[in-house]
Formats: sequence, structure tokens, C-alpha cells
Amino acid sequence: MRGERTTAHVGVWLGVAFAVAFATGLYSHAAQLATPPLALPAAPSRLYQVTQGLHVAAGTAAVPLLLVKLWSVFPRLFVRPPGRPRALAVHLLERGSVALLVGSAVFQLVTGLANSAQWYPWSFGFVGAHYALAWVAAGSVVLHVAVKLPVVRRALGEPVERTAAGTGPSRRTLLGATWLSAAIAVVATSAAEVPGLRRVALLAVRSGEGPQGVPVNRSAVGAAVAGLLDDPAWRLRVVGPGGAVELSIADLEAMPQHGADLPIACVEGWSASGRWGGVRVRDVAALVGGGPGDDVVVRSLQTRGAYRESRLPANFVQHPDSLLALRLAGEPLHPDHGRPCRLIAPGRPGVLQTKWVREVQVVTT
Repeated sequence: MRGERTTAHVGVWLGVAFAVAFATGLYSHAAQLATPPLALPAAPSRLYQVTQGLHVAAGTAAVPLLLVKLWSVFPRLFVRPPGRPRALAVHLLERGSVALLVGSAVFQLVTGLANSAQWYPWSFGFVGAHYALAWVAAGSVVLHVAVKLPVVRRALGEPVERTAAGTGPSRRTLLGATWLSAAIAVVATSAAEVPGLRRVALLAVRSGEGPQGVPVNRSAVGAAVAGLLDDPAWRLRVVGPGGAVELSIADLEAMPQHGADLPIACVEGWSASGRWGGVRVRDVAALVGGGPGDDVVVRSLQTRGAYRESRLPANFVQHPDSLLALRLAGEPLHPDHGRPCRLIAPGRPGVLQTKWVREVQVVTT
């Protein structure tokens, strides 16, 4: 069952999985930058939910595909190099592309799955390393395909034969089992947000349950803010070109209220939707002279952590569904969801939906 045809057929789908993961990963990386190189759209509201879900699903599907592909070519690792200079150069180029491809692919898949489980047994920064190695993986795929293209074209042009009865499993059986394994892996890790499939998502990092029907990554206790949330002296400080104001919960509730159905979509690939209610960010920014072209920086009561503040680009600020939320599912925010108020905006990574907000600063661009 080993051979060129098995490797080529599995390789095509592995290439598709890598391409989807690479493209959606670039979008996720750009979405997490304070100032993306290109303006990202604020609509549709579920754009990040879809792209990041595809990213994790494609990475998960790539695991069994990569294992089968490596199994199919393993004997070739021990083939003696050719003696002719030109053939030897092609052979060495092929081996180099394989080493880059396997090394970067294994790194991306292992660290990506560990990130999904929020397990970081390393000292380097995950985001930067994952982004850098994504380019290495993409380049090695292109190089490997270029070197092996004649073999791939020949192998894909031949039919996947059936094995005669009684002679053992066929290549077709192997390929079918590979596709099935990839599908099961995707469902088992990524289907927790699908109501009908939650019970079979055995490897999902979130169950879909949580306070007010929405799961959380970091609790108020974990963020060391639990003792600050019910302070009657709490005020939201809003700063901008027109000065500064401080708003109590009563002041925020006295402003025009708006409701929106928006998802929390996290980089780990899980997502959950809720009905959020609160004050539009653009209305709060307007209190201190914020205009249509101004960004907003939102800061949390958290004193530690990479995401204790986030920058909301102007087009997101002006979107009518970008809120400083006070309620979820018709009730005041649970402490773990950001009480007394939190940022919730369409099409944003969950790590940038800042909780336990203490300050909003209008940034004139």
C-alpha cells in the first residue's frame, strides 16, 4: 500500500489542509495586531469565528494526513543517493525540502494543538514562533511540490486500483480510512459549538457551557480582579481630544442601549454566541470628541497579561454592534464575563474582547 500513488493522493489533501491553515492563520495573525497592515472588515460579524474555526479544523485534519504520508514514504529515507551530479543535486534538494516540510509541519501541528489546550511547555512566545514557522512550512511545501511535480502528475494520472478478494487491504481502503480518520479528528475537536454534535466532541477544549451560556478562558479569579468588580467607587474613565469624563454604571445605563447577537471566537478554535446588551463604543467615544476616523484603546482592570488592553480600529468603533457590554442574555454580566463592563465587537478574536474595562481612550489618527 506504500508507493507514489498513496503518497500523492494523501499529499494533495495535506496540501489543501496546509493552504487553508496558512491563509486563515495569516488572517488571525493580522487580526491580533494593534495596527494591521491592511484594514480588516468589521462585517460579517462571524468572519473571525469562521476563519479561526477553519484554521483549527484544517490543522487537526492535517495530523492523520501527515502521519499516513510519512508512513507511505518512510522506506525511501534509506534509498542510496544517486552518483550522477545532476541526479544527486535533485536528490539533495528533495531531501532538504522534506526535512524542512516535516520539521516545520510537526512544529506547527504540535504547538497549535497545545495552544488549543492552553498548554505551553516551552519558553518561547507561541504567536511569533507559530507565525514565523508558518512561512517556513508554506515555503517548504512549494519547494517540495516543485521538486516532486513530475512524480505527482504521474501518480495522480493512474487509477487507485482495487485489491483482489482475499489478498489483503487495498490502497483504496487505506485512503478511505485516512479520510475517515481526518473527519473524526475534526469533529472530535471542533464540534463543541454545534449543538447537535457537542456530545461527540470528545477532544474539544471547551464544552460549550459556561456562565450565562457562554464558556470563558480566563476567570475573574484567574485574572486577579475578583475583588475589584463590585466596588461602588468604580468609574469608567473615557479620555479623548475633547477632554475626559468618568461614568458610573448608572451613567452608562442612562445612555442609549443597544443589543446584538455576537460570538466569542477564540484563537483555540472554539466559539459561542450570546445576546449582548450595552452602550455603543462610538457613543462613548463621542462624549470626548471621538470622530469617525478615530481608533479606541480599551484597558482592563487586569494588571498582568498580554491582552490587558486592545486597540479597536476606527471601522470597528463605528460599527453599530461594537459595544461596551453591560449585560449578557438579558442579565448583568457575570464576573467571569467582564463585569462591570466589557468590550464586545463583531469579527474580533476573543482575546481582544477586553473584559473588566476601566478606561477607554480615543486615539486620533
